[in-house]
Amino acid sequence: MRAGSGQSSLFREGGRFAPALPARVWLLVLVLVSLPVVSLPVAGQAQGFAGLGTSAEGFAMPERGHVPGFPEDHGAHPEYRIEWWYLTATLTGADGQDYGVQWTLFRSALAPGEAGGWDSPQVWMGHAGLTTADAHFAAERRARGGIGQAGVTASPFRAHIDDWHMTSRAGPGQDALDRLEVHARGSGFHYLLEFTAQGPLVLHGDQGYSVKSPDGEATYYYSQPFYTVSGTLHLPDGPVEVTGQGWLDREWSSQPVSPDQLGWDWVSLVFEDGHRLMGFQLRGREIFTAGTWISPEGVPTPLPDGALQFTPLERTRIGQRDVPTHWRIDWPGGGLSITTEPLNPQAWMNLSISYWEGPLRFGGTHRGRGYLEMTGY
Repeated sequence: MRAGSGQSSLFREGGRFAPALPARVWLLVLVLVSLPVVSLPVAGQAQGFAGLGTSAEGFAMPERGHVPGFPEDHGAHPEYRIEWWYLTATLTGADGQDYGVQWTLFRSALAPGEAGGWDSPQVWMGHAGLTTADAHFAAERRARGGIGQAGVTASPFRAHIDDWHMTSRAGPGQDALDRLEVHARGSGFHYLLEFTAQGPLVLHGDQGYSVKSPDGEATYYYSQPFYTVSGTLHLPDGPVEVTGQGWLDREWSSQPVSPDQLGWDWVSLVFEDGHRLMGFQLRGREIFTAGTWISPEGVPTPLPDGALQFTPLERTRIGQRDVPTHWRIDWPGGGLSITTEPLNPQAWMNLSISYWEGPLRFGGTHRGRGYLEMTGY
């Protein structure tokens, strides 16, 4: 299949069908993030990071004024080309050490809509990560939709791929995401964690309509940033009981970035005083930034393009890449100026689509912990 075309082919890998597409993905995140191989775009053809800026003819597009509703929007949206359920946690072990965990399920579509069995155009990919100060573990699962290997149901809420799962344990009267059991397994690690929300869901942007570029590309985007977390990490040296804080991102679109945007830097930050911040910059012909300042009660304040400033302070050599792993983040209008330090600068997700994802601590005008994701390096 010619790289850069809007078409797809299928090949059989490991006894199951997997998609072979021109590069497309996304965090953040990620159309080709469902894929075992990536075709390079035609030289000189702008497609955005991983092809996410390519035309999405035939797919639904986000519209300003539509407000996500629950529980229905916790489920899948097969009329859109790409979406994800993205969970991270900053943890402290009974051994006194810091840890970080990621669990992500991506859905991408070969064509709009859904069908049963092998006629389903939906493909799925799971990513799991576990970070310590000295090691970083990453694992990937791929599956075809329609045959029970992977999927998401809104009510009762359950997201799964093979034996990995994110399952609601919420009680009567609770939102389905208020309490989750989360499990993943990879080479050298596995974990079983419980996430319990201590605050409300938060809509980003304009009531969930999150603009991603000067040209107006957008996603629907909301988070649950108020989790407390407990459970067990299983590492080569044995099990570790952990507690901490978690953050869930839900996002879907069909063309989430502009063709010239080649990567992004995204943070979710939990402050010691109870505030939260989601912020990102997308790197293209110009830098585009956005974010949400979240009060301890869950009231969001959208931060428009230009309000946040991301300045790389220190780079880490990872393979053939120089990756900016230490940052200064400023919000002059809010009196915020912080510097971040990763738990492990080598937290590279060396998977079908590679990117940096790991926990951090930060100090300056404010202190706390959070997560950083970087693509396009």
